Amino acid sequence: MNRRKFIKSSASAALFSIVPRFVLGGTGYTPPSDQLTKAVIGVGGMGRWHVKYAPGKLLAVCDVDKNHLRSAMELGGTDVAGYSDYRDLLDRKDIDIVHIATPPHWHGLIAIDAALAGKDIWCEKPMTRTIAEGQKLVQTIANHGNIFRINTWFRFDSTFYGFGTPAKPIKKIVQNGLLGWPLKVRINAKTGFAWKFYWSGKTNLQPEWIPEELDYDFWLGPAPFKPYHHHRVHGSFRGYWDYDGGGLGDMGQHYLDPVQYILNKDNTSPVEIEADAPQVHPDAVGKWRRIRMKYADGCEILLEGEGYEQDGPFIEGPEGKLFKNLESDIPNLEKKLQQLPDPAPQITDFHEAVRNRSKFALNEVNGHRSATLVNLGKIAIRLGRKLTFDPDLQRFINDDGANLLIDQPMRAPWHL
Repeated sequence: MNRRKFIKSSASAALFSIVPRFVLGGTGYTPPSDQLTKAVIGVGGMGRWHVKYAPGKLLAVCDVDKNHLRSAMELGGTDVAGYSDYRDLLDRKDIDIVHIATPPHWHGLIAIDAALAGKDIWCEKPMTRTIAEGQKLVQTIANHGNIFRINTWFRFDSTFYGFGTPAKPIKKIVQNGLLGWPLKVRINAKTGFAWKFYWSGKTNLQPEWIPEELDYDFWLGPAPFKPYHHHRVHGSFRGYWDYDGGGLGDMGQHYLDPVQYILNKDNTSPVEIEADAPQVHPDAVGKWRRIRMKYADGCEILLEGEGYEQDGPFIEGPEGKLFKNLESDIPNLEKKLQQLPDPAPQITDFHEAVRNRSKFALNEVNGHRSATLVNLGKIAIRLGRKLTFDPDLQRFINDDGANLLIDQPMRAPWHL
């Protein structure tokens, strides 16, 4: 820890930025035609996908669970190094891209440290657990020139879960005014989006012995200390506010980011947010019924949960309605789609973005705004009152209690 503090203070005094090795040239430089290298931090659950299937030559993996680490090293091959402390992994100069697949309460800190170490970053959703962490990450990447992506792809590839069509034709319909303006978007099981409500926490946890293979203190990291229980970690951690936000935290950015793109809201946020939910437990995430978000121009997003799953259009405006599978009340919609101009092209190959030092389609800026939608919903559920939000300052208006949930304190010694 003393060595790390010395390095950080020395780097600050030197007033320079660490940049990715692809920018530097000289010794150790890899031509753009060569394969990019990667490391994965957090190799349980989705981390195994990043180990095996995400592109790039795998050099290292990291996890605070020895069993997860051993399994990932076996999956990755004999040349893969294993680490229990992600900071030691970031010290390596031969790693181009860091994949972050930890629980969300670690996303912001690790991504910021990776950016400071000159790495490009591929991060699981949600981008950050709090709005302030997202703001700091956006600022850090702006200062250091890293390439960043969130691991959700529905704004540019594949069909939405259960919806029957990708975002591109919907974007064409909206940007060419076929539905009119403002628009209302309804996200629920009937329109193709099923929230994972089983990601609920338990309110009667009793302390248990910590497994020998798990460094629980490091797993908690910046989160408040709570006695160990197996339901807090690994596959069920999403049920606790300290680490995520239930089904909304898990799946929300998948569903909301394409809507943000379709509505052309990549640089703003709603101004009104309110939730219909039972009284919330301070530790365990529960179920919710509906969350309403309204933008300054009158566009609305309705997230409909338990008890609100109603048939109806996915998007409706004063001039028309759009349902699943591109069903609509717009005459000759298929023919009109063929004649409409396509949305602006996007860079959807992350390695291409890294080599060319170009913004990826879903990057830290628009990714922060869609993660903010998730975090606004979580805050509204927890507080149970209507909230007014300033999308430029990214603060709640005249609500100190809500603002406390924007920038939540971290357990020492961790801090932004």
